[in-house]
Amino acid sequence: MTAQTPVLPPTTALPPAAPPSDAALPSAPRDLAPLLLVPALMLLMLPLVGSFPIWLTLTVAGLAMGMMIFIMASGLTLVFGLMDVLNFGHGAFVAVGAYAATMVLLPMQNMLEIDSLPLNLGVLALAIGVAMLTTAVLGWAFERIIIAPVYGQHLKQILITMGGMIVAEQLINVIWGAEQIALPLPASLRGAILFGDAAVEKYRLVAVVIGLVVFAAMFLVLNRTKIGLLIRAGVENREMVEALGYRVRRLFVAVFAAGSALAGLGGVLWGLYKESLTAAMGSEIMVMIFIVIIIGGLGSVGGCFIGALLMALVANYAGFLAPKVALISHIILMIAILLWRPAGLYSGSRR
Repeated sequence: MTAQTPVLPPTTALPPAAPPSDAALPSAPRDLAPLLLVPALMLLMLPLVGSFPIWLTLTVAGLAMGMMIFIMASGLTLVFGLMDVLNFGHGAFVAVGAYAATMVLLPMQNMLEIDSLPLNLGVLALAIGVAMLTTAVLGWAFERIIIAPVYGQHLKQILITMGGMIVAEQLINVIWGAEQIALPLPASLRGAILFGDAAVEKYRLVAVVIGLVVFAAMFLVLNRTKIGLLIRAGVENREMVEALGYRVRRLFVAVFAAGSALAGLGGVLWGLYKESLTAAMGSEIMVMIFIVIIIGGLGSVGGCFIGALLMALVANYAGFLAPKVALISHIILMIAILLWRPAGLYSGSRR
């Protein structure tokens, strides 16, 4: 008698599981709250100021000041976010850029006195080009000589870069002299444009346009180009990018030089805004630059942009409504933002 193998009932084959669809995956919601802070602040101040012409003048002035601070701060936040370098000597590039521009603006002062917008802008563009080239080269040398030996050592970075800024200020006094240098605006950028009863200074409008162009260029380069992709990939996983044959080290040095060039551009705009230059102008503005970076979030270019606009607008509105409060408005704003978001508006640093 042989054993029979039991016959199992037929089973219905299950269809293979369908791969998950990208459309079914929930996308991360965009954080829009910080983007609403600037327009919300502007609308809130309109009834408090009480006069639309005065509000418009204060708002445009605040936006122009914010754009100039953003240009100076963006280079530093870019360097920190990508290279993890605390460069307390960043203000030296601001001052050197402003002084380098005088090598063009002062000899060509006669051309700047001619009330011709194309001619004045051409001379100004040449001065900005000289300033950015000078500070880019100086930034490259600064990174090679000063920064390279102290990578990954934040305390030493702070000490050595602060020392570098002090040395740079003394070299400015040696090369250009210790006296304050007057830097008047070009003839076509003086005065104001009237919008009804509101007066808006011409130079402030130019500063707003330049700031928007710089922000748009940085956004496109970092998010829409191969160089930007390599920079962001190098931050996430440097070893992998280097294994693919790309020299991340050289790329980061170029980023440092670009950040220094932006500081030089901001120095030229700030010098024309103040219409005077001193060797200590870089160290004086470093407090505002660091506050903007902290407010925006360490390493975030977008957060730096919003933080600069917020700080300048708050200072302008406070200066009109409560002059005594304006002296500490930067600190009050920073405390309020950090109580809301301890890492800043948009933290781009993962360190």
